[in-house]
Amino acid sequence: MSRTVKRAFRYRFYPTPEQATELARTFGCVRLVYNKALAARTQAWTQRRERVTYHATSAMLTSWKKTDEFAFLAEVSSVPLQQALRHLQTAFTNFWAKRARYPTFKSRKRSRRSAEYTASAFRWRDGRLTLAKMTAPLDIVWSRPLPAGVSPSTVTVSQDPAGRWFVSLLCDDRIEPAPASSDAVGVDAGLDSLFTLSTGEKVANPRHERRDRDRLARAQRNLARKVKGSANRARARLKVARIHARIADRRRDHLHKLTTRLVRDTQTIVIEDLTVRNMMANHRLARAISDAAWRQFRTMLAYKADWYGRDLVVVDRWFPSTRLCSACGELAERMPLTVRSWTCRCGQTHDRDVNAARNILAEGLSVIACGGGVRPHRESSSRTGRSSAKQEPPGATQGIPVG
Repeated sequence: MSRTVKRAFRYRFYPTPEQATELARTFGCVRLVYNKALAARTQAWTQRRERVTYHATSAMLTSWKKTDEFAFLAEVSSVPLQQALRHLQTAFTNFWAKRARYPTFKSRKRSRRSAEYTASAFRWRDGRLTLAKMTAPLDIVWSRPLPAGVSPSTVTVSQDPAGRWFVSLLCDDRIEPAPASSDAVGVDAGLDSLFTLSTGEKVANPRHERRDRDRLARAQRNLARKVKGSANRARARLKVARIHARIADRRRDHLHKLTTRLVRDTQTIVIEDLTVRNMMANHRLARAISDAAWRQFRTMLAYKADWYGRDLVVVDRWFPSTRLCSACGELAERMPLTVRSWTCRCGQTHDRDVNAARNILAEGLSVIACGGGVRPHRESSSRTGRSSAKQEPPGATQGIPVG
């Protein structure tokens, strides 16, 4: 039975000079409103221990538009500005619930340039999209069709550091169920092989960043020699950004293909709850771990499994999948990274990664059968009765202002 989900369809587009100017102004105003509202909320808390609501910041925005200093805020569409205040409210909600750190100010150079439009701020007619304050529709490259007969409920326009323009259309989409399957697979993440499956299959690590490392290093050295604020530096920065974008595009495409195959072919997928942030502290492996994008892999698996009705089970991070013999259950004392294969006391010789994947699968299936030291990936609670939300480290509340 098919189901309807909210799905974002992202396309590249090429704005006219007038549209690019209008969008750049909107991006700047969105950033300004977000930062001013964050400053006001922070000041209210530090001085009066008062929590300012979204409605209060919305009233502030109205008053800012009436001043001579910020009268230009009224020249752009008001919807993206209101959406920025809603995003700030969400950030504070997550902070007070201890799901995220304290909100930070948006930077003109480092923050994502984007603006969100709701249905009242754009016109969708005959497959053509026209944003508020614009007379001509956007020149969108339709790399794939939208679902038949649907209209976007939200439109997000963004520009990446490489200067490329994108529009994301949020639509209702009907997801057809994946073919019935009773298969289950355990997935062990690694660096020599990007992922090893309990079936014995090893997914090669493409090492996207390493392939462009020399080109990236040359571009970065060239950027470092340019005078800050010069046009030459801007062009050199753009070259560096384009190389990074090429790497990210290849990585994302590879992970999409891999996760889609796993979800369509397998009913139950078991993975480890890796603490990537802590693992990045190893400076020898940080670059390779970042290039592997294990967190992005898990995110993709989570929403695709939800779409297609598959089960994603996450094994506890402390489960000794590598040191445990998948044949007899004997636990080895030590297992350095240099050991790629080992022989148990029972006489069974193991490939390190395949053995770990098999242990992950066995431990994951135990919760489905009778409960265990793992938890299904759910938004609220698991079958073990514990919250399935990943527990934040003690530093999750770092950054809260103190009076």
